[in-house]
Amino acid sequence: MAMDVFVALNATVIGDVVIGEGSSVWFGSVVRGDVNYIRIGSYTNLQDNSVIHVTTAKYPTIIGDQVTMGHRVLVHGCVIGSRCLIGMGAILMDGVEIGDESLVAAGAVVTPGTKVPPRSLVRGFPAKVMRELTDEEVAEIERLAKHYANLASWYLGEYGER
Repeated sequence: MAMDVFVALNATVIGDVVIGEGSSVWFGSVVRGDVNYIRIGSYTNLQDNSVIHVTTAKYPTIIGDQVTMGHRVLVHGCVIGSRCLIGMGAILMDGVEIGDESLVAAGAVVTPGTKVPPRSLVRGFPAKVMRELTDEEVAEIERLAKHYANLASWYLGEYGER
């Protein structure tokens, strides 16, 4: 784990987990790399009460750089590209692949094995690709990642949590 990673005191990170620089695991979240590995890129944030897990042997979880994951997100054995936004309460099941610069809407359920192309807006239950993201929407995803990296840095300085 990089030295400038913020992990809230009541968050759990256990097992074969690597977290990149400037990333953060917020309050009540669980990152559990017990039966496979988890890799989280740089400047990625996992917000409150979210769960990242894996599947035995078949599906690790790999999350790219500058990914914002809203409150109560559940990710299980997935690959998420860089500069993505995963909305609050979204569920991503085994074998899901989310392309770079994509947005999964709040409450979406992305069913096992779904492959989402880059720059996609995905929503619904089961989740479907609705349209391509605009340049402005991708810029907002990047802005959010920077915001949470700055907030995590403040928490590290203020409270020294790791």
